[in-house]
Amino acid sequence: MSTVRSTFDSALLETEERRALRKAVGALGRRYGRDYFTAAVKAGKQTDELWQEAGGLGYLGVNLPAEYGGGGGGLAELSIVLEELGAAGCPLLLLIVSPAICGTVIARFGTDAQRRRWLPGLADGSLRIAFGITEPDAGSNSHRITTTARRDPGTGGWLLTGRKVFVSGVDIADATLIVGRTEDARTGRLKPCLFLVDRETPGFDFRQIDMELSAPEKQFQLFLDDVALPADALVGDEDAGLLQLFAGLNPERIMTAAFSLGMGRYALDRAVDYARTRQVWSAPIGSHQAIAHPLAQAHIELELARLMMQKAAYLYDAGDDMGAGEAANMAKYAAAEAGAKAVDQAVHTLGGNGLTSEYGLASLLTASRVGRIAPVSREMILNFVSHHSLGLPKSY
Repeated sequence: MSTVRSTFDSALLETEERRALRKAVGALGRRYGRDYFTAAVKAGKQTDELWQEAGGLGYLGVNLPAEYGGGGGGLAELSIVLEELGAAGCPLLLLIVSPAICGTVIARFGTDAQRRRWLPGLADGSLRIAFGITEPDAGSNSHRITTTARRDPGTGGWLLTGRKVFVSGVDIADATLIVGRTEDARTGRLKPCLFLVDRETPGFDFRQIDMELSAPEKQFQLFLDDVALPADALVGDEDAGLLQLFAGLNPERIMTAAFSLGMGRYALDRAVDYARTRQVWSAPIGSHQAIAHPLAQAHIELELARLMMQKAAYLYDAGDDMGAGEAANMAKYAAAEAGAKAVDQAVHTLGGNGLTSEYGLASLLTASRVGRIAPVSREMILNFVSHHSLGLPKSY
């Protein structure tokens, strides 16, 4: 029986090391807690203390190669970090962007010089990289990106021109990984390429977007007008195209799932605690099925979504990019739906108290919608699954 359980654990459940990581990160998150997070939002500050301590403990770079200061793990470990911090009420949004998207792309496709320049800092938290892909007129359609790069004959470098929207944390990032397009010399067609742009590069202009979200990280528009970049700003092979792009997008989906799961768990925990202690007519409200059953259902759906996220992380870490693409989309969809439902039910459980600042759940109603919209909408995921998984004709 123990052999069967051991095999099952290694194939499906978490290893002892991952359970220890989950426990340690959860303890760190609870030490800061929701009050720390909301205080940073109200003060217009970042959660730098938590970020730096998490970096010093090795949590931010747990997925990055050990030879560059990382933990040598993968997305399975990094998703645990984000989920547990979120479950403690203090998620770090840039975990999705800096070590997951940008760190993964640089580790897989960057030059030795790029890895030495960026990965140690990403691992210990001293450096951050933002990620710019969405454009005003392209939306979720990465094939319609118009940000273009052309060779500068005078320098041998690149000239980058375009516009991006909804780029997180540009103001606190040392650089931004920009998804652009270059012209294929053989076909004349545009193909996606990735460029690292330092924040202080002339012509790299960013402006904050006013949002209704309660988050320390701000959202920005980017304006690039013939931004001159050195030849080594290009990350990866100029001809790799979509392979390199989805090397970053699949981690983004997996980590967004972790973000939604953590948020849902935090809200559910608050609601369960309230349902245990709040008494009406001499009985805790949680003793009534009208309260208990929706909370139980939310818990079940969060657990199911986590299993899909773990499958996606396993496939990605194993190098199965195609399998990971399908699973990452499904995980992101399932976790976003489960997280939003858990938040909504938590607020409803508290009734009027769910909308008060004292209990701090109402702000999650807006935040929980993010996972259903970004980085790719639930409808686009349904398009992907219906076409790629089920073999149905494309509707677009």
